[in-house]
Amino acid sequence: MIKIGTALFEACEELERERGISKEVLIASLCDAMVAAYKKHMHIKEAANIEAILDEQSGEIGVFRTKLVVDEVEDPDTQITLNDAKEIAEDVEVGDEIKIEVTPEQFGRIAAQSAKQVITQRIREAERNLVLQEFMDKKGTLTTGIIQRVENRNVIVNIGKIDAIMPQKEQIPGEYYKPGNRIRVFVLNVKETTRLPQVIVSHAHAEIVRELFELEVPEIEDGIVEIKSISREAGYRTKIAVWSNDPEVDSVGACIGPRGSRIQTIVSELKNEKIDIVRYSEDPVEYIVNALSPARVVSVDILADDEYAHEAMVVVPDDQLSLAIGREGQNVRLAHKLTGWKIDIKSVSQMEKAEAQNISNYEETPEEIIDDAEEEVDELQQEIEEEMNQQAVDEEDFQDDASAEETEESEE
Repeated sequence: MIKIGTALFEACEELERERGISKEVLIASLCDAMVAAYKKHMHIKEAANIEAILDEQSGEIGVFRTKLVVDEVEDPDTQITLNDAKEIAEDVEVGDEIKIEVTPEQFGRIAAQSAKQVITQRIREAERNLVLQEFMDKKGTLTTGIIQRVENRNVIVNIGKIDAIMPQKEQIPGEYYKPGNRIRVFVLNVKETTRLPQVIVSHAHAEIVRELFELEVPEIEDGIVEIKSISREAGYRTKIAVWSNDPEVDSVGACIGPRGSRIQTIVSELKNEKIDIVRYSEDPVEYIVNALSPARVVSVDILADDEYAHEAMVVVPDDQLSLAIGREGQNVRLAHKLTGWKIDIKSVSQMEKAEAQNISNYEETPEEIIDDAEEEVDELQQEIEEEMNQQAVDEEDFQDDASAEETEESEE
């Protein structure tokens, strides 16, 4: 046995406190290192019956080989006679297994060098697994970080034990990310690598809005008010559909808060991004009308509602058309994402013009239909007569040419 004292255990306890690596992992790493060093020292490639044992009370560690007690030894590496076994332990019998210490002399320095490499590697692996597990648990949640720097249009955000990456597509357009500022980000993905895990975060994800509402609105946290859907164009506008499971609780009013205190806190957190709170409805017509707010709607006509398509025609007053569509189509685009319905918007005058054109094209009187048919028949007969006359002229010309050729041949 090799005396290692109590310093090792004190170091293990300190690592456990500082880095969260359990004492058992470090001791197991030390035992594995002892076995690896022994095999290398003895030039043994495979030996399943070799293990290292650490006695915490005495502070000693040694390498042991497990052997089977037999009457006659056929393999000295795995077997031992009963007489030899009784010298180690008197109460053994044939068929029992016994551990025999095989720690070489002057093995301490060799074991120490091997143990240092193995333990260092195991500590790194343990740290990586701890960080990976920690951020796997945080995946899909909101966390707070500190902006470190900007590299190749990616923002590096420190979120604890690791620096996360915020790609350009997950940033809010026009936002200035100043190093040192605190920022709330959404943990989008965690990728395992050979070193520390790679964490991808987002500042533009729609779930950030959900997390903020859950933090600011107690009714959402308690399950009284439910967020049904969110559509967001980060930095510009967000629509959120809410539903109350309690008839006495107004879902929209709960999200706005007394004198708008709750919604104002969220808007400030999102750098004055506009937020439309929409009342959810299972009736698609009512839901679409609510989703297009603040525009007023005259009518909604469902064009298709099946597993393949959800399409609706919406008519709004002339003065509400630009508001319903929104700047560069933003309002109707967000309403489409929120409801899942393809929405075609027309003004009242556009619909009247289209209906008038359809009437003129398709709603003719019977007399007009008969007249049109007679005109088509007359035109067709005239075309046939002209074609027949042309064929007759062509035949006469052909006959004249033939007779002229015959006359010339006879004269010759």
